[in-house]
Amino acid sequence: MAATTPDLRHGERSVLERSPSARRADPLFRWSLTALAALILALIAFFFVFLITKASPALSHQGVLSFLFTNDWNPSKAIFGAWPLVAGTIITAAIALLIGVPIAVASALYVTELCPRRLRAPLTVLVELLAAVPSVVYGLWGIFVLIPKLKPAEQWFSDTFSFLPLVGGSVAGPNYFIAGLILAIMILPIVSAISREVMSTVPPDLKEASLALGATRWEMIRMAVLPYSRSGITGAAMLGLGRAIGETIAVTLVIGNSPTIGKQIFDQGYTLAAVIANEFGEAANDKLHAGALIAAGLVLFVLTLLVNAVARGLVRRAENKNNRPVKTVPSAVA
Repeated sequence: MAATTPDLRHGERSVLERSPSARRADPLFRWSLTALAALILALIAFFFVFLITKASPALSHQGVLSFLFTNDWNPSKAIFGAWPLVAGTIITAAIALLIGVPIAVASALYVTELCPRRLRAPLTVLVELLAAVPSVVYGLWGIFVLIPKLKPAEQWFSDTFSFLPLVGGSVAGPNYFIAGLILAIMILPIVSAISREVMSTVPPDLKEASLALGATRWEMIRMAVLPYSRSGITGAAMLGLGRAIGETIAVTLVIGNSPTIGKQIFDQGYTLAAVIANEFGEAANDKLHAGALIAAGLVLFVLTLLVNAVARGLVRRAENKNNRPVKTVPSAVA
């Protein structure tokens, strides 16, 4: 008769050798963590129900589809079309990703692969200090420095490349591009930090094998570091996108606060977060206006959840692609 081996997964002693009080602690700990996780989900559900309840007067008055896709936001006439706000949020966040993510990934690559060892810590601290700057300071810097200094360059770009989509025409002072540039600087620390941590986990054997086979430093980064870090970089970019979508004060100061959709990236615009910050004080005594602003917050909330869901899907897809076994090609027999 074969001897049974004790279950040692819970420590050096088997489960049967442990005292009853010690055995009761494990399910208690498990159920406590389960309750905390369920509490987070309940909190998200509570936010969702609360926003829908408070936004229902405006949504009933305007209609859900009309609220989302009407290009007219005029609280004085009780017209609430949030499409210019949604478009402004998406445009500024897209500009932030296009500018911020490549710079963040490049800085992470330099710190992890190319930077001298004695300079890595100071450069890392300098990049992470960008996250310590308050958003209102970024907004004031945009008003007094970026807008007047970049306007001639923006006008030259608009005149020279007017054949491109969303480019051409007169350049406003505050505009989509300035807001996107500010957001790109604001998301750079978090995207760079996550990308740097992911790149530091690349197995040294993988990089050394690439170099041993004759690859250059850039080829090693392209064939070993970037594919291995793809899922982490994707997650960092999506996390930066969520940060850009929800930013309020800095964007409010530099986007122009115009409730119309601009024809180019150098026109003034508005975002969901900015309109809530600007108008919620005056809407306190107007139930319909306050409901419309809360509905804008509901759209922002749903948009953030969608970004997180897409990020989770992209990260999982990248991880599955990285874990996929390599197909070997049979060599020809001479």
